[in-house]
Amino acid sequence: MRMATTLSVVVLGAGGIGHAVLTGMESGIDRVDPFRDMKNRPEGSHGTNILLVGTDGRDKITPAEKRKYRLGGAPCHCTDTIMIVHISEDNGRASIVSLPRDSYAEAPEHTDQSSGEHHRMHPVKINAAYAEGGPQLTVRTVEHMTKVKIDHYLEVDFTSFMKTVDAVGGVEICTVRPLKDSYTGLDLPVGTHKLNGGAALQYVRSRHIDGAADLGRMQRQQRFLAAFIAKASSSGILLNPVKFQQVTGALLGSVRADKGFGSQEMLALGRAMKGFSPASSEFTSVPIGKMGYPVEGIGSTIKWDPVKSEKLFRALREDKPLAPYRVKKPKATLVDVAPQQIRVQVYNGTPTVGIGKSLDKALRGTGFRTTRMPVNAPRLNLARTLVTYDPRWDRSAKSLQTALPGCELRAVPGQGGLLKATAGADFKANPKLVRKVMAEDPYQGEFGAVTGDQVVCP
Repeated sequence: MRMATTLSVVVLGAGGIGHAVLTGMESGIDRVDPFRDMKNRPEGSHGTNILLVGTDGRDKITPAEKRKYRLGGAPCHCTDTIMIVHISEDNGRASIVSLPRDSYAEAPEHTDQSSGEHHRMHPVKINAAYAEGGPQLTVRTVEHMTKVKIDHYLEVDFTSFMKTVDAVGGVEICTVRPLKDSYTGLDLPVGTHKLNGGAALQYVRSRHIDGAADLGRMQRQQRFLAAFIAKASSSGILLNPVKFQQVTGALLGSVRADKGFGSQEMLALGRAMKGFSPASSEFTSVPIGKMGYPVEGIGSTIKWDPVKSEKLFRALREDKPLAPYRVKKPKATLVDVAPQQIRVQVYNGTPTVGIGKSLDKALRGTGFRTTRMPVNAPRLNLARTLVTYDPRWDRSAKSLQTALPGCELRAVPGQGGLLKATAGADFKANPKLVRKVMAEDPYQGEFGAVTGDQVVCP
């Protein structure tokens, strides 16, 4: 999540520490020209679109750090992370869209920057555009795929990521299940953790925690960015010139930007976003149509959903929010699997008419996908509410158990993906027994977007 270090320029600039700090920072930024000779570009949109690119350079990390944080191997000279950050025209919202690095893309006609060979338009994984044509081909490919005009380009090497996190005093992350990745060395038990730079780097790089692979990693990167924004906007860094300069100084060795994104632009944008907070940010990923989409000569890719992704990028172009409107942050217990992903059939295990209907309504109220057709259980003298589940859906069962504190959990091999919840006398005695729950990654709404305050520690 090298992106956090770059976006912090915008967030930290809200402090208005002074032109001198940002002017000094600008002198240390390596400049690129990703828009040179570009033609037939998309029309401009309301607001500002920034393409954030993270490369996997590691040449400035010490041998000891490489061993400790498992950063061995040669860099691939490709984009490890790609995000579009849309700043709304009123500067009150940042919409951050992750583009999976293995996304199927079509690289426009270009000349290979390494070999000098001329290429016609051809299919690539989106992260390979950087290796073929650098920042310019990366911008052209993203614009071609999304029809979103990119206004600024920011590229970050993760070599200074650890120093930046340490400069803000670490970032707090909450987990509802153990996170362990033998490739990066990440090993976090359930709970709240304050991550220093090295541990944060392990957290945002890990993609071998579960079957979600790179998609899961993108969600953790987004959560980390939300937590970083929360720390930067609430810890007094913005009002402390020394601390501010330490954090911005940590960025200088890794940032590359287009020539048009200078200190004046950073300062103006920062001042406009002075009231920025995690609730002002929203996060999502491009809707996926097909995983493992085979392409000859490239291998397995990720194919975007053509209809949903077009709607998503149209919303960016039209400067519309992606996350559903919420009056306030709901108070809910964190669970591993979102209730919106769990199907439940409700039964009434008591002789009292209507108890099943009450339980169905209560579970539906906290997001579970009930059948809305509760029925009587074969046994009507159940004392304790019962949840039965197929062991293959044990994580979903634990989420439902959290919503029904005190219920009995019973595995039934072969039951399938539909969980069964039978109301007992304990629910009859206390209809408010159902507890509000939400997932660590509660992606909801048309675009599956969440706001930053939904994914930071409560």
